[in-house]
This record gives sequence, C-alpha cells and structure tokens, in this order.
Amino acid sequence: MPTTRRRTVAAGLLVALALALALSATGCGSDASNSAPGGAVLEDGKRGASGSPSPSASGVAEGSTPTFDLPSDITVAVDRETTGDATKDAILRDVAYSAQANIEAFAKGVGQTANMNRYFAASALTYLVDRVATVKEDGLTLTGDYRLYGFEVTDVANGRAAAARYCEDQTKAYSKEIKTRKVLRTRPSDKDFILFAVQAQKDSAGDWQMTQVSWKKADGACVRG
Repeated sequence: MPTTRRRTVAAGLLVALALALALSATGCGSDASNSAPGGAVLEDGKRGASGSPSPSASGVAEGSTPTFDLPSDITVAVDRETTGDATKDAILRDVAYSAQANIEAFAKGVGQTANMNRYFAASALTYLVDRVATVKEDGLTLTGDYRLYGFEVTDVANGRAAAARYCEDQTKAYSKEIKTRKVLRTRPSDKDFILFAVQAQKDSAGDWQMTQVSWKKADGACVRG
C-alpha cells in the first residue's frame, strides 16, 4: 500500500479501551497518528462501547489458561506484579491476556480467534475484528518484540465492571509485508511507548472482557529511556 496510510501502518503498532477513565487518546507507533498493536492501524484513539459482556464463546474450558499461537519472529514480554487483591489480580491477568490476544490476531490475520472472543466483547471486538481484516487486505502483518508493563486497576464497580491501564513498548515492533516478508523498520521514538486504558466487564464464564479501549502514545507514564 504505497500511500500515506501505508507509511502510518509501518510506523507503529496495539489497540485497539472508560468506566471513570477519561483518557484523551491518539494513536500509537512511531510517526503514526493512529495505529494498533504491531503496526495495525486504528482509526482513532478510542473504540468500543460499554454494554453487556458476551459469554466467552471461545470453546475454552472455564478458568483455563490461554495459549497464544505467535510466529517465531514475535515475542511478548509481560511484566505484571500481583496486587494482593484477588479481584484486581484477576482483572489485570485478563487485561494482559487481552493485549496478547490482540497481537496474536493481527499476527495471524484472523480477527475472531478463540482468544479474541474470550477477552473482547461488544463494539471493541467488532472494531478490532474489522481492523485485523483490513490490515491483512493491505498485505501486512507484525514482527518484533513487545513489552507490556505498568498494569494498574483504576476502578472496580460491584466486582463486575472495572477500568484499568497498562503500557506497551513497541520500540522493537514493526509491520511486515506478508508477500515479500520485508520488515518495515522505523526509528524508535517516544511515540513507541503507548498508554492503554481499558474498560472491562466480567462475563458469565468468569473472564474479564474488554468492552472499550483507548490509547495515548508518548505518555509520560510509559516512556522509558
């Protein structure tokens, strides 16, 4: 895609989440005004709407630990400490799983994977599924290394709804052309550090599903030297 959008895709990365969280968001990735994990373009900084979470439709056994089918040229490091609060720890666990599910979906070019259906719901899922399809049609996939850190629960309501946030380091993550396997490298910058804010609801299977996502690049809470 030799267009401005192609250059935007090449520049950055994830995701494409506000109970009491009003985050003024843009996109993510180097020189990108709008992008999603690993170079998949999101159209703005906030997607998804609150609503009833759907039952986990992944066919995965309740309470089971998910596995992620990532290609050998993608790594995801998760730096998440426990809080000592069982509810908050469960929320942050599933927030981390959702981030990995999103990267997996863009890498595979398949939006409705078992993990996406398990950890996303409502308009957030619909939007990301559409973006995965569009990025694949553009002939792009992901490559590189992702680091997730700075996990924090910012609000919990009645043990069923929550707001949380985390950081993603995309300085070593890039888009890649599916046909040629060419890696579209970009120069690392503060814009490769993205703050994600998520709104989540607990479904009938006990999983926390992301129903709204927002993000802000170059946020001071996430930027690392």
